[in-house]
Amino acid sequence: MELRHTILEELQTNPVLEELPTKEISVEANVNSDNPQEMPSDEKEMDFQANYEVLQRLTEDWQDYYSQEGSQQRYTNEDASRRQHFIDSIVSETSFQEFLLGQLKMVECSDEERKALEFMIGSLDDSGLLTMDTSAIADLSKLPIETIERALKILQAFDPPGIGCRSVQESLLVQLEVAGKKDSIARTIVQDHYSFLLRRRIPELAKVLRISIDEVYEAIEDISALDPAPGGRYKPDSNSAIVPDITIHKADDKWTVTLNNDYIPRLQINPVYKRFLLKKSLSESEKDYIRTQMKSGRFLIGSIDQRQKTIEKIANVVLELQKDFFENGISQLHPLTMSYVAKVIGIHETTVSRAVANKFVKTPHGVLEFKFFFTTGLQSDSGEETGVSNTSIKDKIQQLINSEDPTHPLSDQEIANILSKSNISIARRTVAKYREELGIVSTNLRRQYN
Repeated sequence: MELRHTILEELQTNPVLEELPTKEISVEANVNSDNPQEMPSDEKEMDFQANYEVLQRLTEDWQDYYSQEGSQQRYTNEDASRRQHFIDSIVSETSFQEFLLGQLKMVECSDEERKALEFMIGSLDDSGLLTMDTSAIADLSKLPIETIERALKILQAFDPPGIGCRSVQESLLVQLEVAGKKDSIARTIVQDHYSFLLRRRIPELAKVLRISIDEVYEAIEDISALDPAPGGRYKPDSNSAIVPDITIHKADDKWTVTLNNDYIPRLQINPVYKRFLLKKSLSESEKDYIRTQMKSGRFLIGSIDQRQKTIEKIANVVLELQKDFFENGISQLHPLTMSYVAKVIGIHETTVSRAVANKFVKTPHGVLEFKFFFTTGLQSDSGEETGVSNTSIKDKIQQLINSEDPTHPLSDQEIANILSKSNISIARRTVAKYREELGIVSTNLRRQYN
């Protein structure tokens, strides 16, 4: 999309460039054509100066068209007002701060408390927590600390429950109180045994509270229903649709690479301007202007063509070297570096890095970042490459943990031992590193008690 934006900007500023439908022209059109006599002789003549005069009058003519008395398309002030009202009425998502300020309008409080509330609402982090001390807020807002404390109590009564707290622990306590569980086991765990809760020390909690493990699980279930980040639900949705730049698919037992050219305008140099160079009526400065614009246009067309060819070459090399992945999935992903691909194609490594950046590939195993296929290999204890990619190892670790007995989860050493049976020599500390990168907690935190 960034490339398309750049091309459209060039189309607006360069008069010699024109866009044609895909079926009529390729990106290579007129890249090297400099001879104006190559143009068809029946090309309609255009006057260079008149062309610019028409462009200058275009806006005035458009306005005159809508202001004509007898025109059915007359554009009145009322129409302008209606259009602006429509634009102003477009609904956008309410931000977290706007949501809280809306509640503030309905609260009865003093002017100083209102000022303190506005300051604190603006100081909340993305989770809805207030990480600043009340004394710091008092210093910055120039308000008495007593006012800040009163305002904080008002803020913590706002919806959603748990906002304005100084920590996740405090937020959970407020949410439990709002839910009517002030005297519950869950509140006791959060208030007095928070460290045990974080480390999921179920037997210790049962022992210290003198209750059964089942009762601990019931309390933890109540806690898990709470929101540790009450303001998180109001974060702007940054999800966007991904349109793959490349598709690698199999048809008739043959793997092929297809580039997505749908979003790249097809360009050519307008042949009329080439004929202008033959006109004796044009001054040298006017001809120089045309030549400069033609040179700029040819450079853009050539750059687009080169870009697409480079991406296609890299994709074909990736397909050849990672064919096992396309056939069998992530477990068969091989180590691959950009420098190796650069040597195969005969370009610089930085060119490969730029070509694959922010691009996506549609595969039989999903839409993946182009960079996904470039991964380092697992090294043996002696420092030699094993031929197995780190990504494949992580996938195997994920599968082992997904299928483990939750009452007897696998330790990092046990996972290393299982992988060694598949001729994958890996140290326990490496398993721990990959497990943490996958966002998987340790054995103790994964264990479930009967």
